[in-house]
Amino acid sequence: MQANGTGQDRDSELSCRNGAQNGESSSTGVAHSNGLVSVSNNGNTVSNNNNGVSAQIASNNSNSTSAAKKKKRLSQSEEDVIRLIGQHLHDLGLNQTVDLLMQESGCRLEHPSATKFRNHVMEGEWDKAESDLNELKALMHSPSAIVRMKFLLLQQKYLEYLEDGKVLEALQVLRAELTPLKYNTERIHILSGYLMCSHAEDLRTKAEWEGKGTASRTKLLDKLQTYLPPSVMLPPRRLQTLLKQAVELQRERCLYHNTKLDGGLDSVSLLLDHACSRKQFPCYTQQILTEHCNEVWFCKFSNDGTKLATGSKDTTVIVWHIDMETQQLKLLKTLEGHAYGVSYLAWSPDDTYLIACGPDDCSEMWLWNVQTGELRTKMSQSHEDSLTSVAWNPDGKRFVTGGQRGQFYQCDLDGNLLDSWEGVRVQCLWCLSDGRTVLASDTHQRIRGYNFEDLTDRNIVQEDHPIMSFTVSKNGRLALLNVATQGVHLWDLQDRVLVRKYQGVTQGFYTIHSCFGGHNEDFIASGSEDHKVYIWHRRSELPIAELTGHTRTVNCVSWNPVLPGLLASASDDGTVRIWGPAPFLEVQDAEGLSECCSMDS
Repeated sequence: MQANGTGQDRDSELSCRNGAQNGESSSTGVAHSNGLVSVSNNGNTVSNNNNGVSAQIASNNSNSTSAAKKKKRLSQSEEDVIRLIGQHLHDLGLNQTVDLLMQESGCRLEHPSATKFRNHVMEGEWDKAESDLNELKALMHSPSAIVRMKFLLLQQKYLEYLEDGKVLEALQVLRAELTPLKYNTERIHILSGYLMCSHAEDLRTKAEWEGKGTASRTKLLDKLQTYLPPSVMLPPRRLQTLLKQAVELQRERCLYHNTKLDGGLDSVSLLLDHACSRKQFPCYTQQILTEHCNEVWFCKFSNDGTKLATGSKDTTVIVWHIDMETQQLKLLKTLEGHAYGVSYLAWSPDDTYLIACGPDDCSEMWLWNVQTGELRTKMSQSHEDSLTSVAWNPDGKRFVTGGQRGQFYQCDLDGNLLDSWEGVRVQCLWCLSDGRTVLASDTHQRIRGYNFEDLTDRNIVQEDHPIMSFTVSKNGRLALLNVATQGVHLWDLQDRVLVRKYQGVTQGFYTIHSCFGGHNEDFIASGSEDHKVYIWHRRSELPIAELTGHTRTVNCVSWNPVLPGLLASASDDGTVRIWGPAPFLEVQDAEGLSECCSMDS
């Protein structure tokens, strides 16, 4: 991409030469208010442009001048817009159009000193560019920045000498020009080390530098511009930057946006505001799984998104396979023998193993090999234990488990006890990504962090009511709590503050599990005792969707980590519902209202 003002002198010379060859009279260079140079002949513009634009300027020059005097003065914002358009047109190579725009508007794309500086940098005329800094100094808010700009210029000059094999000249720049600046001595030491590079490719690799030429000099100009006021030189590609920001802001404000954000502008239309339809959102029943014959207490997608595990009061765990193209589920394996029922499930980080826990009166914990369907470990330390929750260490070789009777164990894959913490009545567990810290909610309405390595603990979250369950975002920053009689609360674990209380859900003293989900975990879903699934955008307290279809309490929801449009819910009605977008996008909104009522906040 060509930088602002680059090559204007050459364009002017070319226009001059073409005019002379066509037998036109001698011409003189005239600088427009935009700082770019064009050619005039007896007051009329001459150009080699064949489309007649310059001819139009020539014929109407006097009329344009008188009309300009009659025009009202442009506001600052109007001038800014014209400069932004001019810069974008210039980057596209439409230089004569820029000349016309600036002449007719009376604006200036950039200060003439900035244009001269830009040309000298792009042509590698370092002594002239350094001299230009003296002119720019008076235009800068912070004259001290001249030293930093000079350092950047000399660094480029030094690297180009080295690449050309001019070691003595490079050494002279280092000793006589860079070092006397007494700026960033650490960087000077690094630069001096490049003298030992054996060849140009080695230099470019070690310096992480593009090499002598347009690419590195354009990058240098971008850095230099940050020290200049925008009234002197516009930031690079400023119009594109503003358009990207506008598109990103519209996407962030879109309550139903649930796809990967494309950083470019080519994938969107700038002619329309961004808006996602509710029909693209997972609030329509795609499938109802009825293989369980009693209440379904838990459901959880595997980390790779290809399987779903469901646990039931009917003493079984069912593992379902997901067709990633059709997003349909088929029964893969049934794991039997959980006498007390299955109220909690946890996949190992690599999805090889699945741990199943029971309700409060269950002292056993099962570790299944999902691939073979074999029970690897059935762990029970004591018949008086209550092992109701479990969490995997990120290494996949250890896990922690516990319950409300005061058990809190760390074990290996064979169920061998590695560590234990006495007297902690655990309600729910989570292992952080550091591999050391375990978060545990307890009967004191709090979440504490426990370090099994140095045996330290600390308070992180304190609620006023019992924490029935919680889950943590992928980045470990946010925790989502289901709080008895209060609903769903979002906490910032780093700042230890309550961020938001989500409204709508009915939460008593049943254990209900919520989850983060969607692309970038922008959404939150939770079951509810009023038989519904509630979905919120993470930043909005009011639900954006209430999913109906279950006939009894919804105990658990799970959002597929790979397919952001797939959501599962488990209910006391004995079914698991799979939610997805509307099956046909042309279907009328009214047809989906029976299963999805949406309230926009």
